[in-house]
Amino acid sequence: MGAEGVTPKLAGQCGADGLEGVDCDEAIHELYHYLDGELTEERRTEITVHLDRCGHCGGAADFEAELRLVIASRCRDRVPDALLQRIADAIHEESRRHSPGRGPSPSDTAPSDTAPSDTAPSGTAPGDTASDVAPGR
Repeated sequence: MGAEGVTPKLAGQCGADGLEGVDCDEAIHELYHYLDGELTEERRTEITVHLDRCGHCGGAADFEAELRLVIASRCRDRVPDALLQRIADAIHEESRRHSPGRGPSPSDTAPSDTAPSDTAPSGTAPGDTASDVAPGR
């Protein structure tokens, strides 16, 4: 085996022969977590030291970071303002309905604009009156 901690497969690619700490396999394996900021400060520092000393891994990290920037700048879909407003209105309405200590608003209890339904509540038949339905049924 080559340098301590560096696998033979990557030892020739890594400019950090004899480097203690993170090896190339670890650095590349955690590269996306590193770029996404998902590592602890300690682990991020260890990976940074390796990327700074190893041309191969540092180049891979630079490429991936640049690729992310290109994708982010090219893949921006524009959401129509009308859709954004409908979503904001729906969220606002749901927040109003579910806010503590607030009863239903007049619009929550207002009669609907639709015709009465032919479906009857559970346990009743269409045309039943209140006196036709026994309590507890």
